[in-house]
Amino acid sequence: MIDHASVSVSDPVASKAFYEAALAPLGYRVVMEFGPVTGLGGPVPGAPEGAPVHADLWLAPAESPTPCHVAVTASSTAQVDAFHEAALAAGGADNGAPGERPHYHPGYYGAFVLDPDGNNLEAVFHGAGD
Repeated sequence: MIDHASVSVSDPVASKAFYEAALAPLGYRVVMEFGPVTGLGGPVPGAPEGAPVHADLWLAPAESPTPCHVAVTASSTAQVDAFHEAALAAGGADNGAPGERPHYHPGYYGAFVLDPDGNNLEAVFHGAGD
């Protein structure tokens, strides 16, 4: 199991604003900050109400970031749709509208958006119909 991942960003302030807005529909929020480094986290599926939130997605400054792909779990197709809408409103570029992708596996429902540095941010729900 992966504990956390870092995404390299050229403008930490702009990226923090983008990721906060884009991931808010999934329950993500800023959990920690160390200077220009920001740690975001969201609720763990099945965790009790009020459980501590762990920073599992970090934004770290880099002069020339190499784009990567990060997929965040959604709990429903509606959350995937809301993520896509919020990410576009926050300035992201559409890289794949919300929808089923049966070529990945049955029940795979995802949406893709490019952040300001070209990182491919995805929200995915792994359940047929909800």
